[in-house]
This record gives sequence, C-alpha cells and structure tokens, in this order.
Amino acid sequence: MKDKLIKLLDNSYSPYSKYKVAAIVVMKDGKEFNGVNVENASYGATVCAERVAIYNAISAGYKKNDFETMYIINNTNDISVPCFICRQVITEFFETDKKIVCMNSTGDIKEYEVKYLCPEPFNL
Repeated sequence: MKDKLIKLLDNSYSPYSKYKVAAIVVMKDGKEFNGVNVENASYGATVCAERVAIYNAISAGYKKNDFETMYIINNTNDISVPCFICRQVITEFFETDKKIVCMNSTGDIKEYEVKYLCPEPFNL
C-alpha cells in the first residue's frame, strides 16, 4: 500500500502549503478509492485527501458501513492524522472498530480505530 500512496502523492494539488497528502480507502469487497488533497487560494475551499477518497467511494455507489480501512500518507517525516472535519466524515461512513492507518514518507505507521480518532462524534 505504501508504494501506491507514494505514487498518489504526485497528484496532490498543494501549491500553497507544499504539504501533500494521499489517501486510499479499501472497501469491504476489496475495491479501492484514491484521494489527494486539493488546495485553493481560498483555504476554506481546500479539500483533504481523506474526504476525497471517501466521496469517490460514495460517488461510485458505496454506502455507509461499506468501508473497511483507510490508508493515509503525507510527504514529510511526521506521521499525521486526519483533521477533525475528516474525522467527523470518517465516523459518518466507517464502523467504529475499523482501522485508519497513518504513515509518513518513510513508511513509519500508526494505526487507529475510528472510535479512538473521534471518541465523541456529532451524531443524530
């Protein structure tokens, strides 16, 4: 998965921050969907890689709880976790025991269960 993510980083549009992020969601049936961060001069219009990957899966017809794992990488030596907007979106579509695998450009990994990334999500 690391090699796929590193190659996907090339698709990131991050001219302002230079902080490239790539994500791949793996569905329960094994299908994969990619996402990269897409920045905008109006920072509020920027979209994170995690949400792009999730929305690509939803656009392809997948539903809530069809998600198995998310893999995320950035172009630095630091392992980063999803922002809180992405965490809320993750909790909308992933079951709480599913894994979010975060890694840095050298392949160091930290794994989290969804319930630990966002322990008190906004739910209706």
